Formats: sequence, C-alpha cells, structure tokens
Amino acid sequence: MARFLYSLLLYCLSPLVVLYLVFRSVKSKDYRHRWLERFGLKRLSQTDLLIHSVSMGETLAALPLIRAIKCAYPELSITVTTTSPTGSAEVVKSLGESVQHCYLPFDFSLCVYLFLKKLKPKYLIIMETELWPNLIHFAAGMDTKLMLVNARLSEQSMRQYQKYLKLALPMLNKVDLIATQSPLISQRFTSLGVSDKKLFACGSLKFDLNIDSDQQDKAVKLRQILKLKERFIWVAGSAHPGEFDDILNAHKQLLAVQPNALLILVPRHPEQFNAAAVAITAHQLSSVRRSDKVEVDLATQVLLGDTMGELLSFYGAAEQAFVGGTLIENGGHNPLEPAALGLPVLLGPHYWDFAEIADLLYEAGGLRFIDSAESLSQSLITYLQDNEACRKACMAALGVVDENRGSLTNHLNLIHSFIEPPN
Repeated sequence: MARFLYSLLLYCLSPLVVLYLVFRSVKSKDYRHRWLERFGLKRLSQTDLLIHSVSMGETLAALPLIRAIKCAYPELSITVTTTSPTGSAEVVKSLGESVQHCYLPFDFSLCVYLFLKKLKPKYLIIMETELWPNLIHFAAGMDTKLMLVNARLSEQSMRQYQKYLKLALPMLNKVDLIATQSPLISQRFTSLGVSDKKLFACGSLKFDLNIDSDQQDKAVKLRQILKLKERFIWVAGSAHPGEFDDILNAHKQLLAVQPNALLILVPRHPEQFNAAAVAITAHQLSSVRRSDKVEVDLATQVLLGDTMGELLSFYGAAEQAFVGGTLIENGGHNPLEPAALGLPVLLGPHYWDFAEIADLLYEAGGLRFIDSAESLSQSLITYLQDNEACRKACMAALGVVDENRGSLTNHLNLIHSFIEPPN
C-alpha cells in the first residue's frame, strides 16, 4: 500500500517533473537532450549486470569497481546508468563502448517497468544510497539479484527513513547484500530493521581514489601554464550558490595578508558558473575564466574553474582546499580528493554525507572545520604562516587515505559471492 501511494503521488507530481527538466534546461544545455531516456523510452539491449551511479562523484568512485568487475567477469554484458549529465559524460569518457549507457528513468512505475523489461538484468548494483522504491520492487519481481555498494546512511537520512518506514523497510529488505562504508553505517541500517546477515562493512571506495602520475603531471603543468609558481593558491571546490559570498569575503581577507594569493573557485554544477562570475564581479575582484584560456597574471585574484573534469588538477596545483556544499545545508562533497593530494582540508559544518570520512581526517589532524568567512580566512592564514602546522596537516591527510585503502578489494570479494559463476 505504501508503494502504491508513493507511485500515485509521483504521477500527480509528473507535471512538476517536466517543469524541473525545463528549469534545468534553461540553466544547463546538457539537460535539453535525451529526455526519452528519463522516461525509460530508449531502445536498449538485454544486459547481465546493471550498475547505477548518480552523478560525477559516485561515478568516479564506481569506475575502479566497474573495471575490476569487467576484468573478473569478461563474459558479462554491463549497462551503467547515471542521473546527471556530468556523471554520464564521465561514463562515456572512461568506459566508452565497453558498456551500454543511459540515464536511469524517473521512478514512475510504468517507466521503470518498461526499462527493466528491456534490460532483463540478472544483477543490479546500486552505488551509495540511490534507492528508488519502484526500481527495487520491479527488479526484485523479475528475479534480479540486488546489491547496494559503498552504502552510506547519515544520521539525518536514517531519521528520514524512520518517518517512512512502511515504504523504506520493504524496499531495503528486497536488497540481497549491502556493502556499507563503516560498521556505524551498518548499525544504522540494522536499527531500521535490516537483517545484519546481509550487511558487510567494506569501507569507502572513495579511499581507493588513485591519483596517478599522469594526474600529478597535469597539476604541475597547470601551474606552469598559468604561471602560478610563485603564488599562494587555494581551491574552493564543489562550491554552491550560498557559499560564494563567504568564499570571496574570506579571499579578500586573505589578500590583505598575502597580496599575491590566488583563489581557484570551482562551482559544483555547470549551471552555477555564471552565478559565480557575477558574485566575483560584485566583490570587485579581478578574475579570469578557465574556459577562456586567458593567461593568469599577477593582477588576477580569482580563477573561475568553469570547466569539467579539472578539479583534481586544481587541487594538485594548490596549497590548501575548502570543500563546498558544507557552508549551506547540502551535506557536503568528498574531502578525500584534496586529502589524497596532500592538502590540508577545510570544511563547513554541514558535512553529513561524508561524516565518517571527515571525522577521520579531523581526528588525525588533516582537516579543520570552519563556519564563516572569518574562520575560513583565519584557517587559511594560519596554515600559510605556520609551515610546520601545514606540513603536519598534509601528512595527516595523506596518512588517513593510505591507512584506509583496500575497500575495492573488500567490495570485489563480496561481489564474487553475489555474482553466480557461469555454467
């Protein structure tokens, strides 16, 4: 009954879903295309394994796992779905035609049913907590084996599930295996009523982030190309509107102490690039847009990272990093990316999506929490003026990443028990 009411509500809200696509299309041209996929109407081939990741962050974490699965099970046909254009672009770029790819349709019962009827997957692997009642219901009804990997469940999300337990618990009980990021997350699933027999703490795949030599070389070349060798650089990565003003005010306070400082401001979504440019102008800071490929000179105070796929290079070219989505009630983004490059990490108070990771970094000394433009600038200045404290924070961040590697192996071992060997 709960799923029926949920499905009915979705159909009642369907005009708003279309308006949502129109709204996103105005802001980002990438949302103007492939609407049929959003409603499960794309022509697709049958697949053995369906893997769903949401956007860029989840896709980057999923890629090493997908490659490992392809290597271990070369006979399996694989379809990878995402919901965002950035995630989609990363799948196409990294996996090409080795997998079938499309958007996951909205969770309308008919759309999902038609989508799964075409694919007939034997296995469905879902990244993190991208759980949709109709997707789970129809997949289980078609005898598809279900697995949730790299699962996270914050305290806040757990409370939301508890409010709608009649909908959430039947859905969770249909999942065969859940590989969580930590024992604490496993406990939260158990408190919702999930059997502990299907829960396995495998660690976070994001700790297995591989910063290869090519990526490091790109960062070095970026500093050379932008002629940044002698400047103090910090990055505000995955920033959102609502944070731009605090970030820019913090940079102005930093400039009073370090006049040659350069901020690389990287908005989370492409549709936010222009809003960030407007904010920079409003704060009367001189700037260059990365997409314009204009030389950054000593007069440039802000480089606007309005390109996709370069955030790691920006982090690699910097001395310090603030990770966005944390000064507003968003839940935050991955602090491991700058940590893996040996940067001291600064984070706002709203980081629940990465609470366990952030707390590990904080306890080790590789991360500091800030809550305003003033505390952000003060932390930047403290690390700038105290080389030893900065060095210790860098080493602590790297240490946390190194100590917690191995999640990929743990996940793959569990997947071996999930995927039946061929006859």
